[in-house]
Amino acid sequence: MQQAIPYKPWTIHSGLSQPLNHHQTTQFHGSAKGAVRDAVSENAVIVLARRGCCMSHVVKRLLNGHGVNPSVFEFDEGEENDVVKELEMIDAENEGKDSRSLQFPAVFIGGRMFGGLDRVMATHITGELIPVLKQAGALWL
Repeated sequence: MQQAIPYKPWTIHSGLSQPLNHHQTTQFHGSAKGAVRDAVSENAVIVLARRGCCMSHVVKRLLNGHGVNPSVFEFDEGEENDVVKELEMIDAENEGKDSRSLQFPAVFIGGRMFGGLDRVMATHITGELIPVLKQAGALWL
């Protein structure tokens, strides 16, 4: 009888560059105050998600499909409250009028809260995502 081989994604590595599915991932630890704010301000596109979340994988793959390599800021479930507090402070500084309920994965484009998976998918389907990414400097085409 044959044995099943465990699933392993095939990656083609060349000596010249990193694989296409490589993401810059930052781990969040509660002692790093302001780490979320710094990450949002320094990156054109950043995805904030719980570690191991399947929905963040969908967002990352969708953005990669457009040629965007988003930074990924992952945190444990116990650190979620600290991250939410920092995100609320960032939203209050930016506009203050946007009172959407925060959902993870949270996507920031151009230093502003863009939305969750539902908003990213909706703008992708309607064709509005690419102009937003170009305006933020995440796409050069």
